[in-house]
Amino acid sequence: MLAMVLKDGHLAAALRPAPRPGRGELLIRVKACGVCRTDLRLLDGDLPVEGEIIPGHEIVGVVEALGEGVEGFALGARVGVTWLGRTCGRCPYCREDAENLCDRPLFTGWTRDGGYAQLTVADADCCVAIPEAYGDVEAAPLLCAGLIGFRAWRMAMEARPVERLGLFGFGAAAHLLAQLAISEGQYVYAFTRDGDIAAQDLARGLGCVWAGGSLQAPPEPLDAAIIFAAVGALVPVALRAVRKGGTVVCGGIHMSDLPAMAYADLWGERRLVSVANLTRADARDYLPRAAAAGVRPHVKAYPLRQAGQALSDLRAGAFTGAAVLTVDEGAGAEAA
Repeated sequence: MLAMVLKDGHLAAALRPAPRPGRGELLIRVKACGVCRTDLRLLDGDLPVEGEIIPGHEIVGVVEALGEGVEGFALGARVGVTWLGRTCGRCPYCREDAENLCDRPLFTGWTRDGGYAQLTVADADCCVAIPEAYGDVEAAPLLCAGLIGFRAWRMAMEARPVERLGLFGFGAAAHLLAQLAISEGQYVYAFTRDGDIAAQDLARGLGCVWAGGSLQAPPEPLDAAIIFAAVGALVPVALRAVRKGGTVVCGGIHMSDLPAMAYADLWGERRLVSVANLTRADARDYLPRAAAAGVRPHVKAYPLRQAGQALSDLRAGAFTGAAVLTVDEGAGAEAA
């Protein structure tokens, strides 16, 4: 099979033997795979890679073969694969129904091969059915950007009701969450890179009541804010933007160091929390809810062999919404 392989900070096309599903696993023919900012963290070494890995953790494909003991899936069924690739089921977190904090997890596209390839294997119990409302390319960003936004959103509402929600960093996750939050009657305020008119126009087009630069003060205090940008300096900015009793959620797996800040920014029973990974229950809850709410990703598609370009464009902010790799079944040795 053709795969895009990451080794020593370099991503390149290579031919790899087709994987075989082990016990409890599915062999999946990949149709589309989202390009996530976490993939940039692998490329840059912020998340260490041992040896080589096939990145990609927003996978949509069809079941090609069933491993021993798999039930509940049929050949040809369309499934999605998410970041959380396996949990141990035995550590205190797994026993406490907090599998996203598992002590011995596997992560798709980081510690096990992912979806930048024609074929991949995944644990069947970590796969999820894709709603018919979404095509393959549309569905891919929902499997991480959509899910992590959904988990962060629910965490933002744990302490108090949220009417005014701020989203810092209006990329893949934020543009999906904005649609869901607006469908629930919330007023959404979008904070973008300074001068990113395209992202601000997208935010307004999706129904956000305000869009501006990340250092601008919102026109009224927020009830909660979610930071999707991997910029630690935004934490005190977001805290100052929320009212007393408000919540700020850090929504990424990686963030630059937080700066020193005045205690007054946190005081007033403001809460600062982080989101770690996601759970299988998140996926089961989110996908039907997103479909029912009419959530639609804005997608820029790239062929699998242009994964490096997609990552470069993501880094440069060259598109709005989400990037997705499309997989050509006919690509063979000549493509590598």
